[in-house]
Amino acid sequence: MRHAMRHRKLGRTSSHREALFRNQLQSLVEKEKIVTTLPKAKELRPIAEKVITRGKHGTVHDRRWVLRWVLKRDLVKKVFDEIAPRFTARPGGYLRIVKLGPRLGDGAEMAVLELVERSEAAAAEPVKESQAPKAKAPKTPKPKKEAKEGAKAEEKQAKPKRGEAREAKKVSTKKEGRAQTSAPKKIGS
Repeated sequence: MRHAMRHRKLGRTSSHREALFRNQLQSLVEKEKIVTTLPKAKELRPIAEKVITRGKHGTVHDRRWVLRWVLKRDLVKKVFDEIAPRFTARPGGYLRIVKLGPRLGDGAEMAVLELVERSEAAAAEPVKESQAPKAKAPKTPKPKKEAKEGAKAEEKQAKPKRGEAREAKKVSTKKEGRAQTSAPKKIGS
C-alpha cells in the first residue's frame, strides 16, 4: 500500500528522479520552454514554481536554495535577475503545460512546459530550415540521351569481363613461376 502518494516515481530511483528534475529545470531556465512527457511536466512544475518564488524574494538563503536545484551559477543569476522580476505582480502560476499528443515511438503523452510570460528573445524562436521558404534554384537544361548513352558505353569498356578477371586472379596467386603449396610452413627453423 502506498499511503499519501505525493509524487510519481516515474520508474526511477529517488536520486535518478532528482537528477532528472535538476537537468530539466536547468533547461527550462535556459530556454524558458521544454518538451517532455506529461507526467514529468506535472512533477516538474511545482519545483520550478518554488524556484521562481524564491527568486522573487532574493535573499542569500534563497539563492543557495535555488542553487540546490539549478547547479549552474549563470542560470541562478538569470532566475534572480531576469525571470523572477517578470512575475513580481503574479502570486503564482508562472508556468503552463500545453498537451501535444502521443509520441510516435512509444505513444507517451507529450507536453510543453513553458513560462507564462516569456522574454522577447525566447519568444522569437528561429525558424527551422524545413519550415523556411526555400528559394528555387535556376533550372539547368537536362543532358540529352546521347550524352547519357556515351557515358554508359565508357563504363562498360572500363570494366573487365568475367573471364579476364578470373585469369588475373590466377596469375596473382602464383609466385614468379612456381605455384603455392597447401602444406603449412614451418616456423622457427
